Amino acid sequence: MTELAPMQFHPMPQAGEARPWAFPTPERGALDNGLTVLRCHRPGQQLVAVEVLLDAPLDAEPAGLDGVATIMARAFSEGTDQHTAEEFAAELERCGATLDAHADHPGVRLSLEVPASRLARALGLVADALRAPAFADNEVERLVRNRLDEIPHELANPSRRAAKELSKELFPATSRMARPRQGTEDTVAHIDAAAVRAFYERHVHPATSTAVVVGDLAGIDLDAVLADTLGGWSGPAARPHAVPPVTADDTGRVVIVDRPGAVQTQLLLGRIGPDRHDRVWPAQVVGTYCLGGTLTSRLDRVLREEKGYTYGVRAFGQVLRSAPDGSGAALLAISGSVDTPNTGPALDDLFTVVRKLAAEGLTDAERDAAVQNLVGVAPLKYETAAAVAGTLADQVEQHLPDDYQATLYRQLAATGTVEATAAVVSAFPVDRLVTVLVGDAAEIREPVERLGIGPVTVVPAE
Repeated sequence: MTELAPMQFHPMPQAGEARPWAFPTPERGALDNGLTVLRCHRPGQQLVAVEVLLDAPLDAEPAGLDGVATIMARAFSEGTDQHTAEEFAAELERCGATLDAHADHPGVRLSLEVPASRLARALGLVADALRAPAFADNEVERLVRNRLDEIPHELANPSRRAAKELSKELFPATSRMARPRQGTEDTVAHIDAAAVRAFYERHVHPATSTAVVVGDLAGIDLDAVLADTLGGWSGPAARPHAVPPVTADDTGRVVIVDRPGAVQTQLLLGRIGPDRHDRVWPAQVVGTYCLGGTLTSRLDRVLREEKGYTYGVRAFGQVLRSAPDGSGAALLAISGSVDTPNTGPALDDLFTVVRKLAAEGLTDAERDAAVQNLVGVAPLKYETAAAVAGTLADQVEQHLPDDYQATLYRQLAATGTVEATAAVVSAFPVDRLVTVLVGDAAEIREPVERLGIGPVTVVPAE
């Protein structure tokens, strides 16, 4: 028998020396038409990302026309005074560009990604869309039909249905936040091209808008490109739209959205808390991550690993609208799904985890792991120009300073265990959580009522 030669192994790769990293601070300026511009040179990022923020918040939508901001956002890419919808799409494709748009509570946002070599051409298309959108009757009608087709699918999705019910429960009926962001069947059905154009003419102006440009800008005369494209967009002087402060009722209670025969129950527990202007935000981020931010968090460790109720449960904070004067707010929530027979036990264990956290506090090991993950992943998270541009745009929408994200990472690293514990306990008090369950009410109502976590109401799934 032939003797085999010993295997030769390559040396194991060694970690390189860690390099200092900080979230980039943009250069701020303005065009002659009043458009604010943030630019950020990222060497090597040949795919340039552009975010255009329009001061057209959902609160500005006319009564009975919820969803008009969404239809307008989608219609920006459906033709201009220079191109039909088909021509506009073809021109974007020739640039190798993608253009998306969406509406949310702070306003409407357009997101462009394009190779650096074709930035001027693609920005010219975006400028045309902002300057002179066609809003053709047939295109708006098609977008309305598409939106109406989407709504039943969203209502059939348990997580989307839970989110809709939580908003309805938390906010006053008169608040725009109580209603679906993209409108309902009744309101969307009343939207036409005239309504879209009226909303555009009233709220879309360069003087109240901001453009964020991120990527490898070497060799690009960005001032000239911006002047020739977005600089040609004109409009009257305007002031930012005033929005009312966020108010909510997070008295502890349970709402079951009845889905007879459902084999799983979707859980969504939430309340309203401070936004990023509050000094507790960094500690709240760390504490929330320890509670339910990853597979090794407390909620997952109990409900997933020990009990096997779920594939995963997450705790998170999501800014709804932010303001320096304290009138903004964030949604603080816990979300997941469990099998129907274990809905009661799973909820019981979930609340037990939150109560034990208040009684015992976080450990130093939990805090250290959370900070290491939150801060350590940042250089990878912001590897692309789009990720940087998106975060800079978030800062603009939330009225935060340009160096906010860089400061936040330093604050996260400096957050102690006691601070993180106090913040997460304050964020998730067991008697101030609105619990929404999407599932079979006949199966889950009685075991949930026995938990005594608040009065239980059953509503139809629609």
